[in-house]
Amino acid sequence: MIKLNFELEGIEAVFMDLDGTLYLGGNLIEGVNDFLDRLDKRGIKKYYLSNNSSRSKKDYLEKLTNFGIEAEISEILLSTDDLLEWLTSNNYTEIYTIGTNSMCEMLEEKGIKTYSENPEIVVLGYDTEINYEKLSKASILLHKGIPLVASHPDTVCPSPDGGLPDVGAYLSLLEATTGVKPIHICGKPNPGMLNHKIMELGLEAQQVAMIGDRLYTDMEMANRVGCLSVLVLSGEATKEDAENSPQKIDVMVDSVSSLIIGKD
Repeated sequence: MIKLNFELEGIEAVFMDLDGTLYLGGNLIEGVNDFLDRLDKRGIKKYYLSNNSSRSKKDYLEKLTNFGIEAEISEILLSTDDLLEWLTSNNYTEIYTIGTNSMCEMLEEKGIKTYSENPEIVVLGYDTEINYEKLSKASILLHKGIPLVASHPDTVCPSPDGGLPDVGAYLSLLEATTGVKPIHICGKPNPGMLNHKIMELGLEAQQVAMIGDRLYTDMEMANRVGCLSVLVLSGEATKEDAENSPQKIDVMVDSVSSLIIGKD
C-alpha cells in the first residue's frame, strides 16, 4: 500500500530528481526551498540527480543558484557522469556525439574526442541543439555497423506546456531509420547512479531516499538500489500511473513540500 505522507525518519541522505521534482522548466515548484531548508536543519545530505544530459554540472549549478538553491558541484549527479564511467571502463575515446556543447565539454574534459573522424561508437544525449546533419551522420555510422550508446532512456522531458522529445524519442527515430538499438543505456534507472555515492557516504540503502516524478527511471532505480522510493505528482507520473505501476512506491505525495522531515 502506498503511503500518502511520510516522516523521513532514519533517512541520512536524500537524492532528488530535478525536472518535474524541484522545478518545471523555468518555474520552481512551490515549497521546494522550504523542504530543502528542513533537510538542512536535520543534517540530511542532499544530492541532485538528472538524466538531462543537455546541461553540464556548471549549468545546473547556475540554474539551482538562480532559484535560490545553495548547492555544490559535488552534489550534482548527471547521466553524463554515468555515461563517462561507462565509456572509460569500455575504453572508448573516439566517438561521434549527438549532444549539446555542454555535454561535449564534459566528455572532452575527460579526454574523449567527441567528433572523431574514426569513431568507435555513436553517443546519443539529450541534444536540444540537434539538427539534420547530426542525425544524418549518426545514421550513416550506424548503417556501417558502429554501435550506439545512449545517455539515458527518458522519452520525454517535462515542461509546463507538456512533454518535449527526449533521448528515448531520438532512439525511436534512429531505430526506425537504421534498425539499430543501443548496446547500452546509461543514467537512471541504473543503480550505479546511486550506489557509488551511497558507498562513499558509508550508508546503507535503507538510510537513503530517492525522490522523483518518473516511475520507470526514478522509482525503478530506487527499487534496484533498495532505498526508500518517494514519488511526487508534480511532474510526469499521475496517481493512476502509480496505482498501475510495476514499480514499488513507498510514498506518494503531490510535491516535496508535503514531505515531513522528522519531528520538531
